[in-house]
This record gives sequence, structure tokens and C-alpha cells, in this order.
Amino acid sequence: MAKKASCSSSLFTLFFLFLFSKTTFLAMAQDNTTIPVHVGLVLDFDDLYGKRDLSCIEVALSDFYASNPNYKTRLVLDKRSSPSDVVVTASAALDLIKNVQVQAIIGPASSMQAKFLISLGEKAQVPIISYSATSPSLTSIRSSYFIRAAQNDSSQVKAISAIIQAFGWREVVPIYVDDEFGEGVIPYISDALQEVGARIAYRSVISPAATDDQIVVELEKLKAMQTRVFVVHMLPSLGLRIFDKAKEIGMMEAGYAWIMTDGMTNMFSSINSSGMENMKGVLGIKTYYPKSKGLEYFRVRWKRKFQQENPTVQNVKLDVFGLWARDAAWALAMAAERVGDTNFSFEKTNTSRKSSTTDLERFGVSQNGPQLVQELSGTNFKGLSGDFDLFNGQLQSSTFEIVNVIGSGEKLIGFWTPKNGLARNLNLRNTSKYSISNASLGSILWPGDTTSAPKGWQIPTPGTKLRILVPVKQGFSEFVNVTYPTTNTTKISGYCISVFEAVIAALPYDVPYELFPYAYAMPNGSSTGSYNDLVNEVYLKNYDAAVGDITIRANRSLYVDFTLPYTESGVSMIVPIKDNKSKNAWVFLKPLTWDLWVTSGCFFIFIGFVVWVLEHRINEDFRGPPHHQIGTSFWFSFSIMVFSHRERVVSNLARFVVIIWCFVVLILTQSYTASLTSLLTVQQLQPTVTDVNLLLKHGDNVAYQSGSFVLGILKQLGFPDEKLKTFRSPEELNQLFQNGSKKDGISAAFDENPYMELFLAQYCSKYTMVEPTFKADGFAFAFPKGSPLARDVSRAILNVNEGNRMKEIEKKWFNKESSCPDPNSLVSSNSLSLESFWGLFLIAGLASTLALLIYAAMFLYEHKEILSQLDPEASLWRKFCVMLRIYDKKDLKSFTFKNGELEVNTIFPPSPSVYSNNTESHIVFDEQMRTPSTEHGGFSPSDGSPNGREMESVIEISERPTPHEIAQESN
Repeated sequence: MAKKASCSSSLFTLFFLFLFSKTTFLAMAQDNTTIPVHVGLVLDFDDLYGKRDLSCIEVALSDFYASNPNYKTRLVLDKRSSPSDVVVTASAALDLIKNVQVQAIIGPASSMQAKFLISLGEKAQVPIISYSATSPSLTSIRSSYFIRAAQNDSSQVKAISAIIQAFGWREVVPIYVDDEFGEGVIPYISDALQEVGARIAYRSVISPAATDDQIVVELEKLKAMQTRVFVVHMLPSLGLRIFDKAKEIGMMEAGYAWIMTDGMTNMFSSINSSGMENMKGVLGIKTYYPKSKGLEYFRVRWKRKFQQENPTVQNVKLDVFGLWARDAAWALAMAAERVGDTNFSFEKTNTSRKSSTTDLERFGVSQNGPQLVQELSGTNFKGLSGDFDLFNGQLQSSTFEIVNVIGSGEKLIGFWTPKNGLARNLNLRNTSKYSISNASLGSILWPGDTTSAPKGWQIPTPGTKLRILVPVKQGFSEFVNVTYPTTNTTKISGYCISVFEAVIAALPYDVPYELFPYAYAMPNGSSTGSYNDLVNEVYLKNYDAAVGDITIRANRSLYVDFTLPYTESGVSMIVPIKDNKSKNAWVFLKPLTWDLWVTSGCFFIFIGFVVWVLEHRINEDFRGPPHHQIGTSFWFSFSIMVFSHRERVVSNLARFVVIIWCFVVLILTQSYTASLTSLLTVQQLQPTVTDVNLLLKHGDNVAYQSGSFVLGILKQLGFPDEKLKTFRSPEELNQLFQNGSKKDGISAAFDENPYMELFLAQYCSKYTMVEPTFKADGFAFAFPKGSPLARDVSRAILNVNEGNRMKEIEKKWFNKESSCPDPNSLVSSNSLSLESFWGLFLIAGLASTLALLIYAAMFLYEHKEILSQLDPEASLWRKFCVMLRIYDKKDLKSFTFKNGELEVNTIFPPSPSVYSNNTESHIVFDEQMRTPSTEHGGFSPSDGSPNGREMESVIEISERPTPHEIAQESN
């Protein structure tokens, strides 16, 4: 058995030696056929990050060629250690290009070092591949031989501005390192903030070699400012010191907001727990890369290799820069393979000139560089950091994580993508609208262990007060009044000051302030400049705000931010008023217009005619000679005006018409009386001038308040300088009006509505405000450009205006005299027109016409038998004349007549039953057809008219006893 075991062991040994020999032979054969491609590696191998990135590159190449054993090219790394010194880095790169003739260089680590290497690569046509030089300024060099295998720092500024917009911050202070890396991104941040309505209030530049004391001095300066939102852009080596000192001086308390760029956030894995504690509550932008099995496999292999090479270094973690280094090496290996299987070489440059004494003029040019750059630009694969796709020589922007530093770690609160903006959860297929709401983020723990978002600004320190500038006025002290009770004291009051005090009290937080007169140094208290100069003091930040009767103007808004106006806007014209009372002899005609006079007269005649028609046959008062009847009708109609008519009206139809007409006349007379009384007794206040063009035409003088912008408006209207006067107080303006244009006074004054209303409150009986009203935006408070306080004060102004507080302030400072009428209303008495009474006339006309139609129908119905007995061939005119003659006779059947006499003592006529058909009806018919008496103004059938024969036949017919008997005889 022992012999058999020994034999088996020998056979196994021989088989193992055979396999080993074959593998060695194949490996040696493969090495003999591969093409080496020398690649320079310029990193700081004494630095932790340099060691980490070297391990990433070596593991990446090992994995790449293990996955692709048939590739003919092999990257050979030529390492040169280069610290942060730019000259040493350039020297190392020059050595690699000249002596080693590398086909590409991976590195360096910083943007400042890369700036020098890019020029060397351009000259030697050697691609410079950097995975950590992220400054946007390197793009401006525009070298096709610079490959940025990392994201540009400018790609994250949109994410930063989205956070600032989400929380409504309007001012930001960037804190950045003073080198190529720090300065390159600032212009992009400024543009991104401007797009969302924010701005950079101050730039804090920190030197890379700054001491702790220098850092504290700069942070104290930031602490004294109102802005409380800071964006930190630097590497952890300096950033950790910034946060350490900020915590010491109290800048990591509630009310502060800190945002870090990915320069620090991407390196959180290398920051110890104490450093993270100092950044508690800070937000950070971090490059997102997808988690995958390949990433975990690479992380394990890299960790093993790094620990083997650096056994003394512990707790080193892989970040996105290590992944970019891995993907850069992978992409370069792919590009080198696609270039070809020929040997990579350099071409020597011409150095025959005797003056060529430097190495920079004697190194060669890579023959394969242009093709290698082209292949690199077209390389596209799924890397461990995400999609590796170079566009314009650099990786494109992708998704960013938004993290919140909590304790010694970080918390993911959301994402930002170029398409969807802020989002709580990542969904790359989401097609929703771009979000800028802070509700899209998770809960945030801010500095000071608070969950309330900072408002972005605050009063710097408890002992500091806002310096508020106030104008000094000689007149209109109701608005701003500056007095000096003693030498060392100043008292400032007025309407504008009261409004400001009410607005500050309405703010949700305390704002200590101190008022400073603009002309405090002048002995007489007069102003040393215009309102534009006062606004300029705020623009220069000599003061924190300006309060007073400061009008919002377009030119001023270029330099300061105004709040919402707290007074009405507009510039108005004030002119004297005169009594326009009518005192001429024909004033009694003015209350009514001519059309109303004519219509009233026509209706008086018409109503008189209607009443006569309805009363003529049954009322003795409306009978008699024609001239008597006409006079009576007119007299009756017109006497109704004063209700002095004596004629009785016995017909119900006539009474109906008279009732309607009395109502119309009552309204007419009362309206006429009221209008005439107003014309003769009420003072008619009318402006002396109603048009600016009349002032220009007559060459009148006008006035404006001294120092006011109204001067520009008057010059635009065409007023020459010699016609312009100034005033400083209401009393001075009143005196100018009293003098008039002929005595070096004025005919009109122009100023803003608040001043004019105050002037009218004092002189309400002499002047009035007339059109036109020119555009102006009212009084407001001025703050420095971009001041967050201006926005909060504007909201407080709205709150004060909506309540009773503003009315109380106006009543306190602008209390008008009780005897003063409203200066904006003019007393007038316009003539009454037909438009106001046409409805009454329509009712009266319809009622009268209806009464006539009813009466005519009743009359024709009553005498229809007579119409039927007339000759059928008679004309319509002849029939009308017959009926007219019958109408002219008395209606003896009426209750008002008895035996042809007017019954005075009876109200109701006897019953028709007391008369017989053979007597009374015959008498009535004969009486109707009898020749009318001339004493009653009747018609005579024997007057020689053509109708005489016809009337005789009618009379002849009327002699018959009754129509009933006529019918019997015909039978």
C-alpha cells in the first residue's frame, strides 16, 4: 500500500510540473507578442489620496487585462511622485515626455498642477488625463489633449441654486480657497444664483496657507454681516479648519445655513468623526454613483491590495475619485488597444538652432497622440462611477445626492437631477416637472439642532442696531419732522416715522434700529442734498436703510431695493377755485334743458286738449264760444302746475288723465324748484384752470416742491425754467397762489398726492385738485440692493394697511377740519334734461291716448245707429263731419244735465226707466239733430255749406218717433 501511494504521489507531481511548464511557456510567449504602451502616472505617492488612487489604477488594469487576455497592448505605468508644488509636477511630466516618451499621463491631482501640464501635453501631443482636476477654468484653455475623466465643478451649481431657491434665501456668501480650484467655480455660482433671484452679498477668499487666526478674522467679518447662508468650496484639508473655527465663534448655531460643494462632500469617507461633529447640520452636494456587484467586487480587491501595500494605514474608504481613477485607466487601456498593434513612438524635433538651450525645446512629439485622443473621446462604457461618456473632453453632469451631516455621519435627504430638480427619491425615468420645493427633500437637522429652516439673514449681534437715515424737511413737517430739543438730542417724528414704527412692530422678530437725520451736521438743520443723494448713502452702505417721504423712482431702484409703497401714488395739479354762481336775468331757464322745456310745453297743450275732448259734451265749464273753450283748456292744463284750477272734472276718463298729469307736474315742479334753488343759493366751486395746455398757452407760472422729482415732469410738459417756482411749505405755496402769475406768483402747483391732500386740508375753501394725475409709485422705504429685510418689511406694510393701524396714523397726522368739504369733490348743479323724465312723459302720454281711444270707442258705439242710417255712398269725411256735429251737442243723457240744464244739486242722474221710449229718446234724438244754437258756438246746417242738404235729410229722419218705429214701418 505504501508503494502504491508513493507512485500516485509521483504521478501527481509530474502532472503539476507539466501544467506549470505549459502555463509558463504560454505566458512567456504572450509576453513576447504584447506591445507595451508607456503611460506616466504623476501623483503624490506620499499622500493618502495618491496611494489610494495608485491602488485603484493598478487593480483596474489587472482586472482589464484579466478580462481581455487576447489584447496585444499593455499599459506600462511609469510613476513620478509630485507633491503640491507646481514646478516639481511640471518637471516630473517633462521627464516622462522627454526621457520615457510616455504616450499619455494620468494626473495630476490638483487643478493648478493640471494647468501647467496641459500646455506640455499640447506641445508634445500627449493626452493629459485627470480624474480630480475639476476646476471649470481648465476648460477655457481649450486643449484637445486635456481629458477630464471627472465632472466639472460647474455641473453642481444648479443643484446648489435649487436648494437656495427652495428655502427662499436671497443672499449667499461663498467661502472658497484662493487658488485655481476655488476661483474657477465662482462665476458659475453667481450666474446660477441670479437665475433664481439670489445674489452674492460678499466673497470670502481664504488662502491655502491661512493661519487659524486669519481664518477667525475672516469668519468674524462674516458673522457681523446680515447674511447667514454660506457656500463652502474647498478641499477637506482647509474646510475642516473653517468649520472648526466657525463652531468656536458661534457660527454653527441656529439661524445659520451652510452648504458644501462636492469638493468636501465627496471625501467624507476620509474625514474623521471629530471633523464631522464640527459640521453638524451642514448640507452637502455629493456626486451620485450607482451601487452594483461589480463595484463591491472591485472594492474588496482594492481594499486587499491597499492594505498589503500600506499596512500602517487604517480605515481608508473608497470614494468617487478612486472610481474615476479606475474608469480613467480602463478607458485609456481600451483606447490604446484600438489605436493599433504598431509600436508607439516619438518624433524628434529640430534642435539645430544654437540658441536652443532648454529642455522644453528638445523633446519630441508623439506620433500616436492625435489618434489616441480621438479614441479616448469616442470611448463609451458602463463604468463603476456610472456611464463613462466623454463630451468635449470631460464627463457630463449627472445626478447629485443632497446629504445632511448628522453627528459623525451623513444622512441622505434627497437628490437633484437636471430634468426633475429636487426629489426625495431617485427615479431616473420620472418625467414630472422640475421641482424647486423644499417639500421634495427629507427632514433636515440644521445647525443648532433645530428643524426650522433658517430665514437666511438676521441682525448681526444683539448690541448692533440698524442705522436708518431720515431726510430733514423745512416744510410739510407732518411727514417727517426733525427737531433738536437740546444740543445733544434729536427728536424725529411724523407720519412716515409712525408708519415705519408700526411696520417694524408688525415683523415676526425684533429689529433694533437707530434714526439718523441726513443733515444732522448742519446748524440750521437743512438738507445737504437731494433725495437722490440720500438714496445714494444707502447704496454706498453707509446706512442700512432710509425712511421718510422717499418716492419710488426708476433711477433710484437701480441702486437700492424699495419696499411696497405705503401711500397712494400719483402727481396732481392744484389750482384755485372760484364761485361760479349764476346771477343773470335768465337764470330761471337754466334748471331745465331746452328739450325738456319744449316737451313740457307740448304736453301741457296735449293734456288740455285731451281733457277738453273728454269733458266737452258733459261739462258746461268746457263749452261756449271757441275762443272761450281754447282758453279754458289751456288754463286748466297750466293751472294744474300750481294746483289752482277751478273747473270741475266730471268724467272718469278725464279724472284718470288729470291724476297722472298732476303726478308728472308735481315731480317737474319740485325738481325745477330744487335745481333753481341750488343755482341761486349754493356756492358753485369751479377750478380756474382745468387743462395743463391752458397754462402753457397763457404762459402762467407753476410751482413744485423744492428738491422734488416733479421738476423733471414739468420740463417734459414744456414749461420753461423762468415759469417754474419752488415752495417748501403749505404757507409758502398759499402765498404764491395769492400773488398770482402777474405778481410773480403762480396759477397752479404740481406735487405728489400726499402733499397736495395735506395742503387742501388746510386751505380747502380756496383750492382744489384737478386732472391730470401723473404716474408715480408713492412713498416707500429704501434698503440696500438685495437686502432680505426689504421683503419682510413689504409684507409687514401689507399687514398694517389691511388693519386699522394705518387709519389711526393718518387721522393723527392728517386730521382735516370738520368744516372742510372733500377737496376732491366740486359742488355743481347741472340742468335737468329730458333723459331724467322721459319715463314720466311716456306714462302720461300713454294714459291720455288710452283715454281718448276709450272715449272714441264709446262715442261711436253709442251713435252706431245714426252711422248706419247715413247714405252708404257718403264719403268718410262727410261721415266724420256728421259725427263731429253730433259730438258738439250736449250729452243730455249724462247725469250732469237735466232738461238741458246743468244739475248742480244732484250727483247721480235719474234712472233711465223713468223715461219712455216714445218720449225721452225721441226728444234726445231730436235735440241732437236740431240746429245748434250759435250762442253755444254750435254748427248750423243752413250756412250754405254743401252738407246742408244732407243735414236736412238727417233732421228729416230724426223727426221719426224712434228707430224702433222706423223698423216697423219698413216691415
